Amino acid sequence: MDLAGLSVVLRSALSHNPEERKDAEQSLNQLQYMPQHLIRLLQIIIDGSCDMAVRQVASIHFKNFVAKNWSPHEPGEAQKISENDKQMVRDNILGFVVQVPPLLRAQLGECIKTIVQDDYPEQWPGLLHWVKCNLQLQDQQVFAALYVLRVLSRKYEYKSDEDRTPFHLIVKETFPLLLDIFNKLLQITNPSIEVAEFIKLVCKIFWSSIYLEIPRLLLAPNVFSAWMALFLNLLERPVPLEGQPTDPDLRKAWGWWKVKKWTIHILNRLYTRFGDLKLQKPENKAFAQMFHDSCAGKILQCDLQLLNVVRTGGYLPDRVINLIVQFVTSSISKNSMYQLLQPQLDIVLFEIIFPLMCFNDNDQNLWAEDPHEYVRKGYDILEDLYSPRTAAIDFVSELVRKRGKGNLQKFIHFIVEIFKRYDESPIEHKPYRQKDGALLAIGSLCDKLKQTEPYKSELECMLVQHVLPEFASPIGHLRAKAAWVAGQYANIIFSDQNNFRRAFHSVVSGMRDPELPVRQLTYNYVLDIDLDEIRPILPQLLDEFFKLMNEVENEDIAFTLETIVGKFGEEMAPYAFGLCQNLSAAFWKCLNTSEEDDEADDTGALAAVGCLRAIGAILESVSSLPHLFVQIEPILLPIMRRMLTTDGQDVFEEVLEIVSYITIFSPTISLDMWSLWPLIVEALGDWAIDFFESMLVPLDNYISRGNQHFLSCKDPDYQQSLWKVLSNVMSDRIMDDSDIEPAPKLIEVVFQNCKGQVDHWVEPYLKITIDRLSRAQKPHFKCLMIQVIADALYYNSSLTLGILHKLGVASDIFSVWFQMLQEVKKSGVRANFKGMHNKKICCLGLTSLLGLPANQLAAEALERVFRAIVELLISYKDQLAEAEKEDDTYDNMDGFDADDDDEEEESEMGDDTEYCSEEKFKKLVAENQAKGFQSTDEDDETDDDYSDNDDTQSPIDEVDPFIFFVETVQAMQASDTGRFQNLMLTLDSHYQSLVTSIAQHAELRKAEIEKEKLNEATIE
Repeated sequence: MDLAGLSVVLRSALSHNPEERKDAEQSLNQLQYMPQHLIRLLQIIIDGSCDMAVRQVASIHFKNFVAKNWSPHEPGEAQKISENDKQMVRDNILGFVVQVPPLLRAQLGECIKTIVQDDYPEQWPGLLHWVKCNLQLQDQQVFAALYVLRVLSRKYEYKSDEDRTPFHLIVKETFPLLLDIFNKLLQITNPSIEVAEFIKLVCKIFWSSIYLEIPRLLLAPNVFSAWMALFLNLLERPVPLEGQPTDPDLRKAWGWWKVKKWTIHILNRLYTRFGDLKLQKPENKAFAQMFHDSCAGKILQCDLQLLNVVRTGGYLPDRVINLIVQFVTSSISKNSMYQLLQPQLDIVLFEIIFPLMCFNDNDQNLWAEDPHEYVRKGYDILEDLYSPRTAAIDFVSELVRKRGKGNLQKFIHFIVEIFKRYDESPIEHKPYRQKDGALLAIGSLCDKLKQTEPYKSELECMLVQHVLPEFASPIGHLRAKAAWVAGQYANIIFSDQNNFRRAFHSVVSGMRDPELPVRQLTYNYVLDIDLDEIRPILPQLLDEFFKLMNEVENEDIAFTLETIVGKFGEEMAPYAFGLCQNLSAAFWKCLNTSEEDDEADDTGALAAVGCLRAIGAILESVSSLPHLFVQIEPILLPIMRRMLTTDGQDVFEEVLEIVSYITIFSPTISLDMWSLWPLIVEALGDWAIDFFESMLVPLDNYISRGNQHFLSCKDPDYQQSLWKVLSNVMSDRIMDDSDIEPAPKLIEVVFQNCKGQVDHWVEPYLKITIDRLSRAQKPHFKCLMIQVIADALYYNSSLTLGILHKLGVASDIFSVWFQMLQEVKKSGVRANFKGMHNKKICCLGLTSLLGLPANQLAAEALERVFRAIVELLISYKDQLAEAEKEDDTYDNMDGFDADDDDEEEESEMGDDTEYCSEEKFKKLVAENQAKGFQSTDEDDETDDDYSDNDDTQSPIDEVDPFIFFVETVQAMQASDTGRFQNLMLTLDSHYQSLVTSIAQHAELRKAEIEKEKLNEATIE
């Protein structure tokens, strides 16, 4: 399509007619991959005779296409832009940046960022030469060069030194020119706002260049001193008064204030890196000493002069104040800097810092006009980064922590004087805002004051005299601050319980305050109060919480509720239904708020997560009351159904936890709950592999507690859907062993809970297990694979052994298994099957083989299996004794990780599933033999040697491996006496004594089990 035709399509994209606009967008989508399309768009963007609206649409389309398609995002993905078109763009875009208006320049600038990120230096070697040449020209060419240099420096801002090699050349070629430009800009008399834009770019370039490492060129004393002289000049020179906007938002974003901010930013960063000589590497000591001697003190003096503007009522943007106070705060701990600060400390502390802590006009306006925003800002971490008040609090805290001697007493005396002046003043002249600041100071220093005499002894008196009375103040922000301070000191011990009760009832009354911020600030207090105090008013307290949650979307409120539920446990039963009902409503409200404004902050989303966590805490607290789950389930079903889809990716783990509670503690798993199974399995196969671990418990619950429904239902077919997702995961060659550890756990759940009812699944599951075992790298994962085979043997030893022979891998499987059983670490402990659960599964699987006839298990194999079982049982017995002795079982061998996405095609039941050939297994056996039976401790993965990580219940929990072994041997003896006697003759005295020990222990276990059953019957 020619330029004229493309212009028509772009103009149609602006049409008010939806159909015409849709057709134009479709045309653009069809044209975008045509050769020369990008070039034609670029031609329209720079065509001054073309309508500006069309040029703007072209620039946006150009920017979006470059961002999406300049380089492939996935390995193996084809290039969508020809190299010729790319080269034409690179050759022309830099010159065009200078020519186009600012509106279009912004779009082209974004394109340059993308191209530099992907192409420099390999595909764009001439870029640096262009920058260097244009830095030596005039005005707009210089500005364009600075812009591109900023993009280049930003690319390497967070790179480590070894990855910054190309940037060293950039610095060498351009920074001498940059320094000269910077110097000339600062010499301009009465500079315009355009000059500020140039200087701001220079500052940003320098910032990116020094953020992680200072380039070697800049470390030269004469070069660094030249740069510092210019930055100090910028720091101390006043911002021009002429041209400053009157609108507060425009004023703080004005170019010259931005220059001031970036200057302070740079100097703060350098001081953070080099201000403390003790922390420097040997190679940086000399440079740090030079910076300390020639720059640090000057920066502090300039910063203090700037802060004086605040003291005299002048204007500084909040971010500038915040950065300056940060620098002064960091100077407190350095002796030489503190000596410079000391003569002015009282002025700084009492006339600058403290006023910043006080309630101000902006606070008042926000309180009155938008109390919800006032509350939100109080919990916004980003606000703290820019807040002068936060910086002031940090200054006071650091001062009393590092230089507390004298300063703490002096500051508290100052606060007490404010309290006195407030108390003595008539109501119309009370210094309300100063009282607010004084309360903020007392609350912020709570940790220090709680530990330091004589203040520690006076805290109760202070609260009674100066905090509690403010709950009745006519000034809303003082009531709020009183509630906050009361929360800060809620856990102190009151000598007079009447004072405690007064404080408690003051806070509770604050929950019904007419002002939203007051109500919101009262909840923290509850966290540290004794349960006996809360219990009588618990229903009213919960009502107030939900009223507050309906007004404010704040995750801290949900967290407080979660904490209260955790403290009261089963006592929450009468309120569980109402709590879940209210929390569900609050969840939907928070979710809707988050979805309605995609550009809003995360407050709504975080509060939604908090609601689900609180629901989980409620379900846990009433876990012993199954009937409640029947009532609560319908309330939570809509949340679970919606949030188990892609809509719930941010809360998926919390929702799975709720599903886990309901499926384990409900009397039965309802059909409504079964309707969630397809959603969980579909998510696992599609996008939720990262949550595989969290899916284990609910899927286990479905199979173990809903066993008959799992086995009998064919629409949907739960067995088939589980097979499909597990076979895809297990056969995925991209996923690491640790990514799919939950898969063999689920196969184990099927075999253990469906004994005798899933014979047709044994071979398919064994095939995928054996195939994965042949590729397994991590010893821990190999153990899990072998345990699946052990579970299959326990499920049906004859069927399983027959399948292994059919696949031609039986002897190789057992060779690998026995080698792993014998493998030990340097310390002498087992390298594999270390947990009690792991040993037990191996014992049950191997013991199941003992009952097979001679034509299925030859005498030589029987002897080897028997010896392995005996050794395992003795090891298991010792581990049980050790665990009982320590009374502390650590988790082991069942940690789950899932990181990669499952993208394998589904396969039918075993039809296309690749299984391990005999050759593969011979290779695996050879690898094990090459390693020998000794492994290094380094091969161990973080697993504890004597523990399990298995909180789920299983049918094998009721099976004692010692009794099972003895009864199986007795059955063998009864059915084939000769085979049994021949086996016994092969055992030496050592093994015979071990067998006797096991038999004795089995009898002991029988007696213990009978005793436990009698005790349980007596209790019932």
